[in-house]
Amino acid sequence: MDAVISPDVRRIAMLSAHTSPLEQPGNGDAGGMNVYVLELARRLAARSVEVEIFTRATSSEQPSIVEALPGVLVRHVPAGPFEGLGKEDLPAQMCTFVRDVLRAEAARPVGWFDAVHSHYWLSGQVGQVAADRWGVPLVHSMHTMAKVKNANLAAGDAAEPAGRVAGEQELVEVADRLIANTADEAAQLVGLYGADPDRVDVVHPGVDLDRFRPSDQCAARAALGLPLDADVILFAGRIQPLKAPDVVLEAAAQLMAGARRDRTVVAVVGGPSGSGLDRPTALVELAASLGISDRVRFVPPVAQDRLALWYAAASIVCVPSYNESFGLVALEAQACGTPVVAAKVGGLATAVHDGVTGMLVDGHDPADYAAAFAQVLDQPGLHASMRTAAVCHAGRFGWDATAERTLAVYERAVAEEAIAAVRSLPTAVGQ
Repeated sequence: MDAVISPDVRRIAMLSAHTSPLEQPGNGDAGGMNVYVLELARRLAARSVEVEIFTRATSSEQPSIVEALPGVLVRHVPAGPFEGLGKEDLPAQMCTFVRDVLRAEAARPVGWFDAVHSHYWLSGQVGQVAADRWGVPLVHSMHTMAKVKNANLAAGDAAEPAGRVAGEQELVEVADRLIANTADEAAQLVGLYGADPDRVDVVHPGVDLDRFRPSDQCAARAALGLPLDADVILFAGRIQPLKAPDVVLEAAAQLMAGARRDRTVVAVVGGPSGSGLDRPTALVELAASLGISDRVRFVPPVAQDRLALWYAAASIVCVPSYNESFGLVALEAQACGTPVVAAKVGGLATAVHDGVTGMLVDGHDPADYAAAFAQVLDQPGLHASMRTAAVCHAGRFGWDATAERTLAVYERAVAEEAIAAVRSLPTAVGQ
């Protein structure tokens, strides 16, 4: 029988190659994963686990090292031109990235990091090399998967390349532990990529329950310059086909076809991203073509505290994405007491309790979303009960629980690595 090994996880190298956790979510490549990485690191540091986050430098003015929080360092690693590189250009820069990651560790005592946690497939390519060189386990979080995205493409969106599919497949085979956001994602890892179920752990992302909490709707609307008696429909996130903001506008236009036009306001908070950068004014043009420009407010990405104000001000938050590994926007909105109308895809089926904290919609027909909006808005009793239930539901997903479960995954990976090392030792003669 193997000896019981009690791992002591003290330091984690966290890799977020293509986007910095210090970037403003809602624009470019910055989104829920940025929030995830920083909040997880914050909660791990509170548990006396030091975290160093390695990310690609995107400006010559960025300091090489930033203490983002006590116990959390962010290293901006030069890899390719600072500006002008799209996410599709980054695979060619990963050799340079991994070189500087290894250099950073080489300046430390041997055995400095206990494990590597990589986020998204690009980071996983770096994580494989670093974990192997340092002799520590690799824990990987996909966040999104090419095979899933390609099976649920929005009109006009580009398919993920074969190189990404191959990279993800390799990661599934070599990572010591895989973290899935939901049971649905775990099933996709097993079914689509052939992952070993015994190496997949389900850890739900969290929500900052101190920042996102119920507050006075009238006060929030007054602060944002919104009518106090309006039906406010909010979309918050990156503006790209994957997130389907066009569905929100088309559904709202149908909702406003009758007498309720003057009491409806649509707010779109976010900036162009991904293939949405090809037509950055497409959503503004769509609003004009639908004849609802006067009822739509376009707002650039905002800081988290300001975003909480928008959630509080909204009557409904709509998340009609074609794919979401979880859907932090849905969870944050519910934590603020706002019902959510969302697509019944991916992690949104976990993030939203259908019929209780909001409505899940099959497909992306604007008419179906308009009907869901009307159902929630036209029944004050239902809306009130959803507001109450939403807060309770979101309360189950605090970041502290995420950190505890993730730390348990690290400890399991370290213990398994130690046991494997013991088993590989030659047996002494005569024993």
